[in-house]
Amino acid sequence: MVVTDRYDVVVIGAGIVGLATARAVAERLPDADLAVIDKEPAVATHQTGHNSGVLHTGIYYTPGSLRAKLCVQGHRAMAEFCGEAGLPFRGGGKVVVATGEAQIPRLDELQRRGTLNGVQGLRRLGPGELRELEPHANGVAALAVPEAASVDFAAVARHIAAELPGDLRIGAPLEAAELGEHVRLHAGGTACEARLVINCAGLHCDRVARLAGVTPDVRIIPFRGEYYRLRDEAASLVRSLIYPVPDPTFPFLGVHFTRRVDGTVEVGPNAVLALGREHYRDGRPNLADIAEMLRFGGFWRLVGRHWRAGSAELWRSRIRRAYARSARALVPEVTGADLLPGGAGVRAQAVGADGRLLDDFCLQESPGFVHVLNAPSPAATASLAVGEHIADLVVRRLDS
Repeated sequence: MVVTDRYDVVVIGAGIVGLATARAVAERLPDADLAVIDKEPAVATHQTGHNSGVLHTGIYYTPGSLRAKLCVQGHRAMAEFCGEAGLPFRGGGKVVVATGEAQIPRLDELQRRGTLNGVQGLRRLGPGELRELEPHANGVAALAVPEAASVDFAAVARHIAAELPGDLRIGAPLEAAELGEHVRLHAGGTACEARLVINCAGLHCDRVARLAGVTPDVRIIPFRGEYYRLRDEAASLVRSLIYPVPDPTFPFLGVHFTRRVDGTVEVGPNAVLALGREHYRDGRPNLADIAEMLRFGGFWRLVGRHWRAGSAELWRSRIRRAYARSARALVPEVTGADLLPGGAGVRAQAVGADGRLLDDFCLQESPGFVHVLNAPSPAATASLAVGEHIADLVVRRLDS
């Protein structure tokens, strides 16, 4: 296949992390020839376009971790970016609510982590103070997180793409990668060469790594998050964001309430095993993806470790009244009739061979490539900071 173009840097993946990375590279290396390629016909098609839009703050993540550092940096950068670009932004903060005394030590830990990570304005609330902020919320204590907000990450991605110098090749699935003096990529029926390729392929990042000759230590296991929307008559029950204290044995945040930038209130998501890397609500299972999961030993170790929590999530996925019960733990006035069907997203969760879910961002370098192998929440929040972090690696690699 004839090479049609030659670049200094090619980014694979036109989600918000890939686009933010391309933006940071372009700012650091304004004379570099740059391209972004993606298999879909539009940007922000998968994780970026299916998330809750919450701008996280950094209270959940281990102090000193890359996830914590980039979340705090990225939160501030994203708020500033949305303001300068005139993109939708809704402040108002959030409350993390302890519904029983047994959850208070975990609430204390969230406050400790947030303080160490540099989150500003954290404040403990008693039941009366909680009702002042969220009159319909139920809890024995809460943590107020005033910096939390809502944005439209898909709109952010489209804005970055529209202003990005270089080529944007959408509808170009990656077919092969050949290593030599430069990397030759075959995508969408054409070929191009790059001095360095950045793998930001999200749900398919481990597959791209294997095309690049790398055997990553992790495998992507997809988890679907399903949402409901509060009917308009019930939306007044929620002013901003209401979260539960997360279960420390299960690395997701639990069903919560989010007032989005358009004013609607979303409930969720849950976290159920997806039967395919792009298996959205009511979609067709992908038999090849299922077979790949079943062949991975880490998947079975994951099931062994989390089958109880996973079974509860599956039950809640199938039975609306069970979903409503989880929502009522935070806002007792919510009923099953208040929940209207919403969207769904699929998380690209990296799992190790030991069955453990990676709880930090994971980057791996190989000849001709930088691979982003785990970028879970708060990746959208942190995306501008993640892009800067990767751009540092790019500059070092190209200068060496």
